[in-house]
Amino acid sequence: MKSIMKLIKRFVITLIFSLAALLILNIILLFTVVQPDTESSGGWKAAARVAECLSQQPDGGYELTEEGKIMLEQRGCWAVLIQDGTGDVIWHSENLPEEIQLHYSAAEISWYTRGYVADYPTTTAAKGEDLVMIGNSKESYWKDMYPAFSLNMVKNLPRTILLFLGANLAGVFLIYMVVTSGILRSVKPIVQGIQALPEGEDVYVKEKGLLSELASALNLVSEKLRCQEYELKKKDQARANWISGVSHDIRTPLSMVMGYAADIEEDAEAVEEIRQKAGIIRIQSIRMKNLVNDLNLASKLEYNMQPVKMERVNLTALLRETAVYFMNLDMDWKYPVELSSDIGGISGNSVQGDKELLKRAVSNLLLNAQIHNPAGCHIRAGLSEHSGKLCVTIEDDGIGVTEEQLRKLKETPHYMLNSGTDSNQRHGLGLLIVQQIITAHGGRVEFGHGMEKGFRVDMFLNKPEESIKIVEKEA
Repeated sequence: MKSIMKLIKRFVITLIFSLAALLILNIILLFTVVQPDTESSGGWKAAARVAECLSQQPDGGYELTEEGKIMLEQRGCWAVLIQDGTGDVIWHSENLPEEIQLHYSAAEISWYTRGYVADYPTTTAAKGEDLVMIGNSKESYWKDMYPAFSLNMVKNLPRTILLFLGANLAGVFLIYMVVTSGILRSVKPIVQGIQALPEGEDVYVKEKGLLSELASALNLVSEKLRCQEYELKKKDQARANWISGVSHDIRTPLSMVMGYAADIEEDAEAVEEIRQKAGIIRIQSIRMKNLVNDLNLASKLEYNMQPVKMERVNLTALLRETAVYFMNLDMDWKYPVELSSDIGGISGNSVQGDKELLKRAVSNLLLNAQIHNPAGCHIRAGLSEHSGKLCVTIEDDGIGVTEEQLRKLKETPHYMLNSGTDSNQRHGLGLLIVQQIITAHGGRVEFGHGMEKGFRVDMFLNKPEESIKIVEKEA
């Protein structure tokens, strides 16, 4: 609805500016096309100029100067000088038409002064006590012979102009609204439909009115989006079901392989080489089991199928518990873990989250350091506070990552980082699960280089009150 009002507002502003521009354009045209009379071309001024150019001769007659003759010739005019009292023409120009009389009564002079003589529009000027009258070209002027205006009308002229202008503007606006009302009625449902598309709502606009073709196209887009969404959901569900099925089906045979491998590894009567191979089978089977579990968990987190059991979790205790479990599995003591915390007190280092999922995120990072540093490395697990958020840092001093690998970690989906054409280890599904877990808690993950060349991961989590707000908002 706001878009409709914005559209109407824009139309109205456009209309107002258009009218103002037209008014200015008309004023400019009025002054450029309809030019006022100049000193040399106005009829009344020409009569006055003729009077000035007439000079009385010693014998009592009159003679027109050369300048006056040129002016009459250029204008195509004739002129006479009417004597005061007698009404006789005591001088006239050489081009006086034959039909022009040489004597005028006072009534005729009064009439001709404002009108015509033999269809020649006349203008006059005083020459002493006498009267100069010139007859202009028949095609030069149109004269109103009865000019009379009410003084009250002249006084109210500004208000009258504003009244007419306002009435015209109102009329134009009314016509504009009537003409565009059909467009606006057609635009409103289309705008509402476009706004509803990102929300995933079903959109159908009646295909009628001036914008019926646009409405038809919008309905077609909506239908295609619904079909695409349905197909995507089918594919995603099929993938999730496949991963869940594989995870379930592989569990039993994998457990049998691990069990038999463990029996052979612990059999004292077996050849040492066989026992070592059995141990390798057991270790790789464990890795395969963890990978299947990771795939299943990643799928559940991606489709919000993994419930997040929110409770108050002490991050210091969680880090200590996870690190102790990890080091107990490190029989060769190749991956010592150093714990540190810049936050004191129980309340200050706690978050609202799923304890098991957060332990899984920390465990994945510890295992990631182990996998990528087969020669061993020192691992630091720390807790600190940055910009109002709690930060869990897992950092090692191992071989680290190159800038190119780091860029791919940040920009590429982790399970697509490696094509499998080389034997190098990759940061893949484990880091994906870390990101999914932290994102499910309303936090974020950052990858970078460690202080001593190695690999570093920072997990930023909201404090308890902020986490509660996020969960309530999502609910």
